Amino acid sequence: MKFGLMFANAGPFAWPDNLRHLAQTAERVGIESIWSVEHVVVPVDYKSKYPYSETGKMPGPDNIPIPDPIIPLAFAAAVTQKLRLGTGVIILPQRHPVYVAKEMATLDMLSNGRALLGVGSGWLQEEFSTLGIPFNERGARTNEAIRAIRSLWKENAEPFAGKFFAWEAVESNPKPVQRPGVPILVGGHSEAAAKRAARLGDGFFPARGEPVALQKLLGVLRDECGKIGRDAAEIEITTGTLVKDVDTVKRYRDLGVSRLIIAPPGFDQEAITSGLEKFAENIITRV
Repeated sequence: MKFGLMFANAGPFAWPDNLRHLAQTAERVGIESIWSVEHVVVPVDYKSKYPYSETGKMPGPDNIPIPDPIIPLAFAAAVTQKLRLGTGVIILPQRHPVYVAKEMATLDMLSNGRALLGVGSGWLQEEFSTLGIPFNERGARTNEAIRAIRSLWKENAEPFAGKFFAWEAVESNPKPVQRPGVPILVGGHSEAAAKRAARLGDGFFPARGEPVALQKLLGVLRDECGKIGRDAAEIEITTGTLVKDVDTVKRYRDLGVSRLIIAPPGFDQEAITSGLEKFAENIITRV
């Protein structure tokens, strides 16, 4: 089992000293990856329901710092050697795939092949309105953008033609160190996300990891793989949960999960150090 840290660019980790400490401590104790989150803006008094909380609101105040998800990962790449660097997730339909392909290939090059691209279709309708992007197109835009990014990462330039994006043959360089490209993990906890992961993803990343709900989603993924003749075992499963003990890890491993994402154990450097060292001693070294 691999372990990752969520919210690596949010709140106190927006500041360089805290991000450096988080990344280096995580690497030292055996954490495999850190994951950044994204909201380019948070509309004041938004009415959309946040899907990962019973309150319908994101944790923390609306004005909490949420830096760009990719730039902090490049910073973390420079102060670590083996820690993997994931977006968890970028809101793909809000971004042009030409820029995403270039930015993630650059991160992969600078980190010597440690990048992971987690993508989601988004939930915050008011944010889409701010950007002038139709909310009801987000699923279709996500699907097409994934295909477009993969096209740009190919060795030979080729044209791309879709409903939302189209161009003649273009060169997009550098290419990712990882071939054929940076692994793309499809985020989301819906059946649509599971089907998207089956058809387009290298991995599936439902952020909510309740075992019953997760088992249902993995069933949807496997059914969809069966329809298209794909081996579901080649899709890496990542999810987030509170890891209380080794039995929790074993339970998720039995479901087919390869990576568990946890929240940072604190918000200051002392709490990060003691919390991650304790997690390593009690969990990482015992699984």
